[in-house]
Amino acid sequence: MTKRLTARVAIGLALAAAVLTGCSSEGADTNCGLDQCTVTFDRGVEAQASVLGVDAKLVSAEGDRVTLEVAGEQLSLTVGQGGTEVAGMNVTLESVTDSNVVVKIARA
Repeated sequence: MTKRLTARVAIGLALAAAVLTGCSSEGADTNCGLDQCTVTFDRGVEAQASVLGVDAKLVSAEGDRVTLEVAGEQLSLTVGQGGTEVAGMNVTLESVTDSNVVVKIARA
């Protein structure tokens, strides 16, 4: 019985690792769970990330307004605005600073 439980735990951990390693980025940091990721894009570089099966790229940022390309569609977001749905994902602009842009991408 203990060996079966150990095997189930090992399989569960392997599946979780496979899901979490599905994230990649360049010029950005990602923090992903099963259904959502927080992406911190660096400003001043070509920042992009691939999370939850979609590609996201920082196009521009001016003040509290940001243009992102998510799943091939351009979105214009403002801090405090409700999320925008694209490609089955809900995209929300969390914050904008001089050095980075923080976006939450979650399954809709």
